[in-house]
Amino acid sequence: MVWTAEEKRSAYELLLLQQKGLLEAETDWLANLANSSALLNETLKETVFAGYYLFNGEELVLGPFQGRVSCTRIKMGKGVCGESAQRRETLVVPNVKEHVNYISCDGAAMSEIVVPMVQDDQLVGVLDIDAGVVGMYDEVDQAFLQQYVQVLLEAKK
Repeated sequence: MVWTAEEKRSAYELLLLQQKGLLEAETDWLANLANSSALLNETLKETVFAGYYLFNGEELVLGPFQGRVSCTRIKMGKGVCGESAQRRETLVVPNVKEHVNYISCDGAAMSEIVVPMVQDDQLVGVLDIDAGVVGMYDEVDQAFLQQYVQVLLEAKK
């Protein structure tokens, strides 16, 4: 079930408020990422994976997430996550089956959005969200999820 643009904006506005509230109550980075992935999973329709891959200086390593068992390590430039991390830009993939550089970690994923997490010009990791339907993500998702990542990063300082 795809949202209307207004439903999506309203859900994201509430999501941002809820995340800010959670961050006021907790300062631990790992705990905040764990709750953040749960909040995303509960809020965003059709989600099959919502979580983080954290950069260890060489590659992306699976961090807190909600979903099925997933890939644990992703090399820079590989898959949508590695590509987003390397380019340091958000990638929206309407149909993962048509993306040349896609790595299949969960066969239920049909579309994906990945937002790089960059703080003080250093790559921290990526936010990765997959949906079980084609065409789930658009520019509204991109704008709000980029804001969402900034809220998380500001709390990390």
